[in-house]
Parts: sequence; C-alpha cells; structure tokens
Amino acid sequence: MPQTLSGYLSLTIRYMSPALALSVALLAVLICFIFYYLAHVPSPAAALADGTAVPRPRFSFSAPRGRMTRQDALLCLAVTLVYAVTAFFHLGSTTAPQSTVDFVQTGPVEVELSETVYVTELRYFPSLGTGAYDLEISSDGEHWAKLWTRKDDEGRTVGWYWADAQGLNPHYAVAQGYNDLFKWKSIPLDNPQYVKYLRLTHRAERDTLRLAELALYDNGLRLEVSPVGPSALFDEQNTVPESSNWYNSAYFDEIYHPRTALEHIENFHPYETTHPPLGKLILGLGIRLFGMTPFGWRFMGTLFGVLMLPMLYAFLKELFGRSLVALCGAILFATDFMHLTQTRIATIDTYAVFFILGAYFFLYRWLSLPRGTTVKQGTLPLFLSGLMFGIGAACKWTVLYAGAGMALLYLLNLIFRWRERDEGDTAFWPWAGKTILLSVLFFVVIPVCIYTASYYPYALDRGDTSLRSLVEVMLANQKHMFGYHQGVTTPHPYQSKWWMWLLDLRPILYYMADGAGTNTRFAAFLNPLLCWGGLIALILVARAGWRKRDAKALFILVGYLAQLVPWMPIARPTFNYHYFPSVPFLVLALCYLFNDLARARPPRWKRWVLGLTGGSAALYIAFYPVLIGLTIPTWYSTLLRWLPSWPF
Repeated sequence: MPQTLSGYLSLTIRYMSPALALSVALLAVLICFIFYYLAHVPSPAAALADGTAVPRPRFSFSAPRGRMTRQDALLCLAVTLVYAVTAFFHLGSTTAPQSTVDFVQTGPVEVELSETVYVTELRYFPSLGTGAYDLEISSDGEHWAKLWTRKDDEGRTVGWYWADAQGLNPHYAVAQGYNDLFKWKSIPLDNPQYVKYLRLTHRAERDTLRLAELALYDNGLRLEVSPVGPSALFDEQNTVPESSNWYNSAYFDEIYHPRTALEHIENFHPYETTHPPLGKLILGLGIRLFGMTPFGWRFMGTLFGVLMLPMLYAFLKELFGRSLVALCGAILFATDFMHLTQTRIATIDTYAVFFILGAYFFLYRWLSLPRGTTVKQGTLPLFLSGLMFGIGAACKWTVLYAGAGMALLYLLNLIFRWRERDEGDTAFWPWAGKTILLSVLFFVVIPVCIYTASYYPYALDRGDTSLRSLVEVMLANQKHMFGYHQGVTTPHPYQSKWWMWLLDLRPILYYMADGAGTNTRFAAFLNPLLCWGGLIALILVARAGWRKRDAKALFILVGYLAQLVPWMPIARPTFNYHYFPSVPFLVLALCYLFNDLARARPPRWKRWVLGLTGGSAALYIAFYPVLIGLTIPTWYSTLLRWLPSWPF
C-alpha cells in the first residue's frame, strides 16, 4: 500500500466505487455540520456586543463541575449495558483443552488406542512452551513409521507423509513454535495410514513443552478414539472444534500476551518481556476465572472496555454539565469501531487507555477546583489521578505520554492560579509548595513503587523476591524493552504512519478467512464519523479555545496531542491501534461543539447533535460484522470498503 498522501489520493481516484460514495456523503454531512456550527455559535466579540457573554481575559481551569444525577445514572447504565451486550457477544469459545502433557517432565509418550483407526488428518492444540515433536505410528506396536514433511525449494512445508526413518536425516515434523501456541493446528496427511499406536518424542527450547490435545480424522470426520489407559492427549475430545478460527484459537498478538499471563500464573519465566508486566497480570485474572480459553483470556480487556463508558459519561458531565452532551459522547465512544475491536483482543492496549482516561478524569477534577480550595480538598483527586497514571504506566509505556500531557496541564494550572491571585495574597506559595510535594508523592513515588512491584513475577521466577532483586530485574527489563522497540524494523503489510491514523487510511487487519461467496474479517480502525468529525472538531476547539481563552479547550488539545505527537518522529513500523489512546479526546472535542450548540440553542440544534450521534450508531451496526469477525457475503463486505486501502 502507498505510504504517501498523494499515493492514497491516486489510489482513491482510480478505484472510485459506490462504497466510496458513502464516505463522500458522510464527509459532506460533517462539512454541513461545521458550517451550521460556525453560523450559529457566536464569536466572543459578537457575544460581548449583544451581552450574552462575559469576557474572560485570562485562561483558568477553575469552573463549576456538572454533577451526576439519578437520570444520568440511568442513561449511563442503559448505554453501558447495550454496549456490553455487543462487546461480549461471540467473544470467544469458553472451552479449550485444559489438561496437558509436559514432555520435559514425562519424556517420550506412547499411546495405545483401543482399536485400529484409519487416519487422514491430525489436529493438535499446543500449550505452553516451544519446540517440536517427532511423531511415529504403528499398527502392531513393533514396526514404526515416522511423520516427515515434504518441503518446496524455499523450505516451506507442502505435505506430510509417513515413512520408515532409515536413511533419512532425523527431524521434527510437528511444530510448536511461538506462533503456534493455543491454536488448533492441522496436518493433512499425504499417505493415510492405519494407526493403533502413537509415539511422540520431543525437543524443547525452554523449561517446559506442553501439548494439550490430539484429534484424529478420517476424510474430515473426527474419529471417536479411546486410549488404553488414561491419556491427557485424548481426554478432552469434546473441546475439538469443527475448524480452527479466531473464535477458538489465539489470533494476532494473542500469541504473546495470554501466553505470558499464563506463565506468570504458573511461575514460568515470561516469553513476552517487551512491555511492563501489569497488563498481563490483569489479563490473567480472566484466565483464573474462566480457564485458559479464548473467552478467559479476552474477558478482562472487554470488561475494561465496558467500564470506560461510565467513566467517560461522568467525565463529560463534569466538563460540560449537560446530560444530553454526556449521553451523546458516551454513545459516540460506545459506537467507535476501534473501541470495540481493540478491547475484544487479548492485548494490553485496553488497560493503558482505561487508565489514561481515568488519570485525566481525576486530574480535571483537581484542575477545576475553585479558587481558594485548600490543599486537603485537592488531595483526593490528585492522588487518584497519580494512582491511575501509575497503574497505567505499569501496563504500557504509552501511558508515559499521558504523563507528559498531564504534567503540562499541571504546570499551566499553577501559572493560571498564580496570575489569578489577589495582590498581596500570601496564601498561594504555601498552597503551591504543599501541592507540589504531594504531587511528587502521587505522580512519581507511588507510580515508581507500583511499576517496580509489578515485576514481582520476574523476581519470583528468579528465585529471589528481595527488594534489591526486584529493582534489578525491573531496571534490566527497561534496558531490554528500549532496545527491543528501537530495533523493530521489519516491514508489516498493515503498518501505517501517524498521519494516516488521522484520516482512517489504513486499518490493521487482525483476521481474514474466505469461503464460497463469503468472507470473515475484522480490523482495527475508527468509526469514520468520529475519526473525521473529531479531527475537524479539534481544529474548531483550538480556534474557540484561543478566541475565548477557554481552558477546557486547552485541556482537550493537550490531552490529544500528548498521545499523538510522540509518535511523529518514530521510525519503527507503527499501526493504527497506536491511535487508540487519542480516541477519547476526539469524543471530547465533538462534545465541546455539541455543548456550544446547546448553549447557543440555534434552531434545530438537537437534530444535528442527535443526528450525528445516531449516524455513529448506524455505522456501528453496519460495520459490526467486520469488527467482531462474523462471516458475511462478499457483496456486503464490498459495500463496507469505503476506501481502497480498507482490507475488506
């Protein structure tokens, strides 16, 4: 795909389609909304002329906060419950093999079946550990044939066959690489055989190599086999699915994080060490509750995605004080595509965004405190903001970008309050000094303690959980993480630059499968109404903030840019999901415009606000199949390909 804006424009013009016309129509609606907003929301000068506004010569974060009411609680609950149904629907299989054979502990395993069966295909479900297996079969227990692979000139496997091992170089035909774990793998056999005995010999790369289940097939039909004596390799045949897909197997980056979560649970050295541990520890709670199943390892991320909605609703109500604005903002976020797709995959990005949102929410509660508030009255929101920041940073480094944005807002607030003080006021400096000391505790000391404590599983695996050992493994991992991310240079077919995120140009495809006249897809990208509308809204928010000296606008812009700007100079391959932490601020920007219209109350303003919100919900419904991986007709997926670069 092209990596320049001119390349995308040329591709778009070349492949004009009816689906593209829908995107043009949406853009036209958004432009009409912007003209409507500019025509009916008075400028500060016009507002002063007709007496509808009071001049605010200086920026100030101090402002009245909206309060949640019973009505707000009911509206918030309704949106959250509806979204939760769509988020948890078809999330993942609740069954998967749980018992395993650890070949490092047992050595070679031989299984005798109760009867001889004719085998044309073998399926297996790898568990923890990487390595490979020699698989041998026999019909009499004396004469054995080994499974070999046939490879093409480039070394790729193109077939499997049974043969006597004499004269051949020994190798391991059944793979269990890092990309194979917790997936149903299939081996179609070139020369089917009658099987009574199976023998597996392993080669392990680390301290464990676990195989969870085997299944034998005859021309597509699973054989009901019964081993002679107990065998963990054939004890959960009811978990074998009809086919391997995203619903019953790990997909995309799920090959890293659920595996690492299980390794933490079972006290193994973690495989994935390129992000801080806490996100995987949270993910592991779902595994503890529901087992090592797709539903189990996806549960916590989806739950945190649901919990973002009431937090955002309360945030919007405090910012703007209007239930309608808070309701529409919550719906915009609930119907965003990336919010759904990214929280349903078992990665750590969801936890980072949740705690970023929480950190800014509580920071705003502190920023907006009225002038003259005591240090004690501001302690709780500051503490909660720092706590959210610390937990988030222990999940993923991108939360540190939020920390930079919050530090800027914090500093600006001190400056604004210094300028607001009365002449001769001596209370400011004691207040500022005590507040800064508390902030060092809340935003530096406590987060560092949380971050360091999150490495307890590393120290436990090391066999030394002393404070010194904990600090050592934490510091060593920081160096490793920095070197790893700095060294990522391998191109990826779905990589995208930061400026592509702004326009929704290149979604990242997480899964694809094609059938006869059907396909199954899902990708991470934004609802185009929020993506394009939010970007335009940010420009208008910047304009309004400067002209009205509105610190709320400044708050939104700093929060958005803090998550986007650090990605601009990064040379390593980046992806659309890196834009996820910016999405809540796009919602805030659109709600800023909604609030302006609500205050000005021009004719039909509610139609515009409710119409855009309803339009976002309509797009969510239309695109829902390609957000959660439902199989749809090819003609329908074609209608969803609004831009040529969208992989539907």
